[in-house]
Amino acid sequence: MSQLVWLITGSSSGFGELFVQQILARGDRVLATGRSLEKLKHLEQAGAAILQLDVTDEQQALNDTITKAIAVYGKIDVLVNNAAYIAFGAWEDLESKPPRCEQFSAQFATNVFGAIKVTRAILPHFRQRRSGTIVFIGSLSGWQGHPFVSAYSGSKFALEGLVEGLDQEISPFGIQSLLIEPGRFRTKLLSTDNLKAVQSQIPDYVEVSKERRAGLAKEDQTQPGDTQKAVEIILDLVRNEGCAQGRNVPFRLPLGTDCYDSVKAKCESTLELLEEWRDVIKSTDY
Repeated sequence: MSQLVWLITGSSSGFGELFVQQILARGDRVLATGRSLEKLKHLEQAGAAILQLDVTDEQQALNDTITKAIAVYGKIDVLVNNAAYIAFGAWEDLESKPPRCEQFSAQFATNVFGAIKVTRAILPHFRQRRSGTIVFIGSLSGWQGHPFVSAYSGSKFALEGLVEGLDQEISPFGIQSLLIEPGRFRTKLLSTDNLKAVQSQIPDYVEVSKERRAGLAKEDQTQPGDTQKAVEIILDLVRNEGCAQGRNVPFRLPLGTDCYDSVKAKCESTLELLEEWRDVIKSTDY
């Protein structure tokens, strides 16, 4: 495959940083983007082009940024929508009073609408070229909700449906969509910088909220997933090499043993429900 040009959102750490490093190692070009240029300097020194990009900016500002990004190498072949964070808190606490009522909106502004706007900005370029790949970093949380991170789960569930619909709209133009669903990997997603926690003030939730938050803090950097291996697989899928060589690349791919087990269990339980309640489910037709 010829040299590709990638654009990565949320490149300063975690999956994004590893994407940049591995892309360069394979001989491709990459535009590393993030809210702070200072946090991207080490990637520039490694050979990446860097660009300030905040996925929560207005659409026109993002359009202008993508135009600048395209001008760097004359094209973009692959967009990786990676920027995300976790809002932690009980459902009631996230909506109770300012500023907490903004937590749900802020979560979706980054994790959902950020991906929508950046993708919208680059689609004219991909349609014009009749080629391009858009990688969306979903989550096991897009299959399974979890207590006290319901805003995050909701954002990832939303992304799943949005990308399924988008793929059917743009695949006729030669544009590929790839939805990756990582389980628990050792990124900085659970760090204090990326996990925005609201401690419950509601007596019924106070203790369990503390326990859940402490559990996530303890899990940080002990997750079972190897982030390097995950990124390597994603690059293989985009480039049709390595583990993807000679295979049909799927639209959706869960990653991690924990994700495999959880997704399999949910699919099996859903099939059981459909069979058990089939008579009721199918009784509503005319």
